[in-house]
Amino acid sequence: MSKYVIGTDIGGTSVKLGLFTSEGRLVHKWEIRTDRSEGGMNVPTDIADSVKRVIAEQGIGASDVIGMGIGVPGPVKSDGTVMKCANLGWGIFNVADKMKELTGFNCTAVNDANAAALGEMWQGTAKGFNNLVFVTLGTGVGGGIIVDGKVISGTHGGGGEIGHIFVEPDEEDVCGCGCKGHLEQYASATGLCRVTRKLLKEGKYKTTLNADVLSARIVFDAAKAGDELAKEAVEIMCRYLAQAFSGIAATVDPEVFLIGGGVSKAGPIITDTIKKYYIPSNMNVLRDPAFELASLGNDAGIWGAAYSALDSYGSK
Repeated sequence: MSKYVIGTDIGGTSVKLGLFTSEGRLVHKWEIRTDRSEGGMNVPTDIADSVKRVIAEQGIGASDVIGMGIGVPGPVKSDGTVMKCANLGWGIFNVADKMKELTGFNCTAVNDANAAALGEMWQGTAKGFNNLVFVTLGTGVGGGIIVDGKVISGTHGGGGEIGHIFVEPDEEDVCGCGCKGHLEQYASATGLCRVTRKLLKEGKYKTTLNADVLSARIVFDAAKAGDELAKEAVEIMCRYLAQAFSGIAATVDPEVFLIGGGVSKAGPIITDTIKKYYIPSNMNVLRDPAFELASLGNDAGIWGAAYSALDSYGSK
């Protein structure tokens, strides 16, 4: 008889859920709306009700469920305590304990980017690696660091907040977190467009780009087509990524840097350009990690959340 784990990825507009076998086969995937009213306090109950319904529909008994994992868009301590979550309106509370109370299942909770990293390690591009750095490049920059198969969450759940690594002391604009000079200001989709607009104002490079019609995809497509300014914007983005990666490598010495998120759809232009700056900046022993693109896409979070429960309560 198969055993099952449930993976949950809570987003600002929807909650993704997946039912998996303990061997890593996705049995059923579904979504529910994220109810952010009343400070998001209805979200755990909505998830629990939905999980119970699907388990019943699938003919699975509660005793066959090893546990469930919850991916949360905010810092999460190793004991399942959420350290505030602005997107949902949550304050500080233990979401793992709450979900166990509501479902009866053993529950784990991890930051959503950390969950995505676990998912890629379990059944994605990083399968077979135990030491990896996963970076999500989207509207912001997120990340997850795994050492010896375990997520580094840190004292306050802030481990893996790669987007807020300080990379530029001369930056005058403010990051979304309130600080200045963070990686997210250069390597996110919005950051790449910000850098591109600055280059357009300088007027030093030939380009067909228009400041009024910009997106990360437009910039990357132009760079691939040889646009001088777009190429420079991508170089700046990847140079800062390489700088941040160098610091991370000297700390945890990963086997692979894995790039995910919407921006990663640009493809090898990202990994190839990062490597160009990364390799000469590091001591010999740190020069040869793999640089790869993630493969699980938007489902990485549910895979990783499920794995966190399996790792804690089941037999891999």
